[in-house]
Amino acid sequence: MLTTYTLEQSEKWDAAVRSFREYDVYWLSGYVRAFQIHGDGDPRLFFYEGEETRGINVVMVRDVADDPRFTGRIPRGQYFDIATPYGYGGWIIEGTGTEELFREYSRWMEQNGIISEFVRFHPMLENHAACTGHYEVIRLGEVVHMDLSSPEEIWQNITSKNRNVIRKAAKNGVTIYNGRFPQIFGTFREIYDATMDKDHADAYYYFGREFYDSILADLPRNAQVFWAEKDGKVIAASIILFANGRMNYHLSGSVREYSSLAPTNLLLYHAALWGNANGYRSFYLGGGVGSGEDGLFKFKRAFYKGDLHRFHIGKKVYDQEKYDELLALRGPLDTGFFPKYRG
Repeated sequence: MLTTYTLEQSEKWDAAVRSFREYDVYWLSGYVRAFQIHGDGDPRLFFYEGEETRGINVVMVRDVADDPRFTGRIPRGQYFDIATPYGYGGWIIEGTGTEELFREYSRWMEQNGIISEFVRFHPMLENHAACTGHYEVIRLGEVVHMDLSSPEEIWQNITSKNRNVIRKAAKNGVTIYNGRFPQIFGTFREIYDATMDKDHADAYYYFGREFYDSILADLPRNAQVFWAEKDGKVIAASIILFANGRMNYHLSGSVREYSSLAPTNLLLYHAALWGNANGYRSFYLGGGVGSGEDGLFKFKRAFYKGDLHRFHIGKKVYDQEKYDELLALRGPLDTGFFPKYRG
């Protein structure tokens, strides 16, 4: 009833994912491969098929001994936990009756030494709803998407102030292109890393060359770079992901000296138009840092006047005894992080 796939079984993995009506790019094997390279863990796809219910869940299996706070303090291969890959995931469930699914899933966790699970549910799929009785589900901040049903719908949902900014960027000679080839991914990396420097980002958010090589090679039909040029110079760039009628704003950066031209505003507008022309229904932009209504959230909100979705996370402890052991070893903490021993 419950099958697990590794990246060595990527064809079966992706066939299972694409058999679901509401899947998104985050569940595909090509998406998680880049984050395996980044050191986020061992990707697994869980596929459950019962008489009335079927489901998929994508996770990264992590050995706690690889965490710098535990290196050399616990043996490898003894303490594991799992988390949603960077972005979104959680169970996508079709059918009714989830008790047997989660019973099988919990049994697998116990048999394979999994201590805890952290889930970032997909706001557009609202897949937290079917999991509420099986995880501690926590409601967080609002997130923004664009309705791509028509060019008119896209434009009318953009605030008047943002429309003026977009017009000004075009008038000032900013032009938008999109494509996928090694040079533009290299240029993107330079701009993105400089943006992370400016934002004093955590080391995790710097991705190596092999990470970008994987996006190019492993998501051939699901990822492009959109970029803005001024006088032949790339001044902003974004990696956009797409699958199954959905577009997702993934990573983005811009050159600080050109920020007054608002190239990213024009870029996102053109990306939305491209999405409409190519049959995509929605363009997910996300929310603010830490789900807050900060400047980043306000920037995204200016692209859509309509009702917003909410971001939800899920928490589950499968082995309380080992969880408490790790917490005791880590020392007293109150960071709000889950699992607490990684805080």
